[in-house]
Amino acid sequence: MPSLRICQLVTRHVGPIELSIGAGECVCISGASGSGKSLLLRALADIDPHQGEIYLDDLACSGIPAPQWRSAVALVMAESQWWSECVRDHFDNAGQEGRLEQLGLPGKAMDWEMARCSTGEKQRLSLLRTLAQSPSALLLDEPTGNLDEGSTRRVEALLDEYRQQRQAALLWVSHDERQIERVAQRSFVLRDGKLEQQMGRS
Repeated sequence: MPSLRICQLVTRHVGPIELSIGAGECVCISGASGSGKSLLLRALADIDPHQGEIYLDDLACSGIPAPQWRSAVALVMAESQWWSECVRDHFDNAGQEGRLEQLGLPGKAMDWEMARCSTGEKQRLSLLRTLAQSPSALLLDEPTGNLDEGSTRRVEALLDEYRQQRQAALLWVSHDERQIERVAQRSFVLRDGKLEQQMGRS
């Protein structure tokens, strides 16, 4: 099962970063606004320029085209992007009804117009759209930031299920200490461009 390894990564004021995330492991990162958490995830998704290397198991980011890398190491951004009027147009395959229900959305949500979706609905649909591509690693930028408590717990449960079933490596940015306690095997604070491991976690 693939692990995610970050080797001497530098992007803007972040780095150098050294971190390994095992297959089936969830690692959380917190930090002050502006500390570079989103910049780090964008670099890991090969969206922003960076130095250093990222490996998915033995596959080097620098060795494959960016679209192929982003399919395997998928970024779920806090603000999702949509390019068509209907929800269904953004999904390549059917059979998402079960996951829709897990996220507290009706099956008919696939036929909604994007314009009628709330911010929280778009956030959950964006996660669903990403999981439908079966990535090996997930980069999660505040995936529950716009959600109420019930929807937050549903997202956490779905991601935990995906992590265990697919043995996916998860790197999860969160500002919620209680959430980090629930979902992470290890957690770090990004401070002054460096990762500092939180005590009490192995």
